[in-house]
Amino acid sequence: MFASLEAYAQEIVAFVALHRAWAPPIVFALAFGESLAFISLLVPAWAALVGIGVLINSGALSFWPVWIAAALGAAIGDWLSYWIGRKLEYRVQNIWPLSRNPRLIPMGEAFVKKWGVLGIFIGRFFGPLRASVPLVAGIFQMPYWHFQLANFSSAFVWAAVLLTLGDVVTTGVRWLWGG
Repeated sequence: MFASLEAYAQEIVAFVALHRAWAPPIVFALAFGESLAFISLLVPAWAALVGIGVLINSGALSFWPVWIAAALGAAIGDWLSYWIGRKLEYRVQNIWPLSRNPRLIPMGEAFVKKWGVLGIFIGRFFGPLRASVPLVAGIFQMPYWHFQLANFSSAFVWAAVLLTLGDVVTTGVRWLWGG
């Protein structure tokens, strides 16, 4: 699994390195997929986003358009997950791939009940929660604007963290090996 994830991420990063104009739409799609309830379970995009952060560190890409694209993709993915939760409510548990991961909705439910709106912000930073928390917030009818405030603010922070993680790793490797 990890080897295929690494190969997948490397292919995307290599494509973005060759086709820089495509970086913002590709990053938008990766962040959207990473944040959308059903897709995020199938296509973990965080490794590619960190790798694209390395390209930013090298000067091959500009941070601002990539960061905005990643943040908007993540926020729209979560918004759509929230909307699906509001419309389908608990029936969403019967839809694949959630039907194959029955613990995700109860895990997200416990998390949202404990943390409330802050849970939307925190949940973005933890893999399985990232997929289920917005969905659960919709199921429980969390107030729309409370959700959106936490959604958009966390999306911009999350995108910055992932993209600068590549920068931090590159800088650390250079420092350790004197490159």
